Amino acid sequence: MLLVCDVGNTNIVFALMEGRSVRTRWRIATDPRRTADEYAVWLLQLFALQGYSLDVVESTIVSSVVPRARHNLQVLGEKYFGKAPLFAGEGDAAWGMSIDVDDPASLGADRAVNAIAAHDEHDGDLIVIDFGTATTFDVVDFNGAYKGGIIAPGINLSLDALVSAAAKLPRIAIEAPTGSQSVIGRNTEAQMHIGVYWGYVAMIEGLVARLKAEIGRPAKVLATGGLALLFDEQTEIFDEVDVDLTLKGLAILAERASKPAR
Repeated sequence: MLLVCDVGNTNIVFALMEGRSVRTRWRIATDPRRTADEYAVWLLQLFALQGYSLDVVESTIVSSVVPRARHNLQVLGEKYFGKAPLFAGEGDAAWGMSIDVDDPASLGADRAVNAIAAHDEHDGDLIVIDFGTATTFDVVDFNGAYKGGIIAPGINLSLDALVSAAAKLPRIAIEAPTGSQSVIGRNTEAQMHIGVYWGYVAMIEGLVARLKAEIGRPAKVLATGGLALLFDEQTEIFDEVDVDLTLKGLAILAERASKPAR
């Protein structure tokens, strides 16, 4: 099996995959200080709970937007899985696509991986929205070239900023409105829910409309990330929600890397 590791600013997702199918996944808070041994102890326990041993892992691949986490994940692969991991975008796991932006090296690994998976599974022009620490909008053209996109504050970041800057506002859960669809809140918490949730839906719909107008051709909208399903409940803007898009992109890179060079 392939062990994939998607390192985000908030969480790290580890997943065991057969081909492009996710067999099981685990999530841990991102902490660059966490050692390879700590990862191994944690993974060993989770593997055992799912009926796996560490020797089922034939190869590993890492996508990371946290440079300080790299060393310990490399040691994890070498020490506990017997082989240095592939790093997305490097060496045999190079992107293999055109990155048509001013500074290609600045493109986050997670966004590149999403673009690869999206183009592999869908035809035509694509808009990929990833709900993570930041909410990113990425445009992939019909040839699979990455054309650029948008970075917006993630909804949790927006809520944290609101609560920390306003002493009397309570911390609320991020959830879809239930019952009344009124956008006139009758109390402080209701008003915050409306502002955070419906404000975010309006941002998504507005930015997608502007992106489609600028692309000038029909474009399919794909959503991924932990909160994609939450917003899918209240908007028709997504053509498809695929919470495994990033993991599939890593599996595609690993497949390519395993093929002998011609």
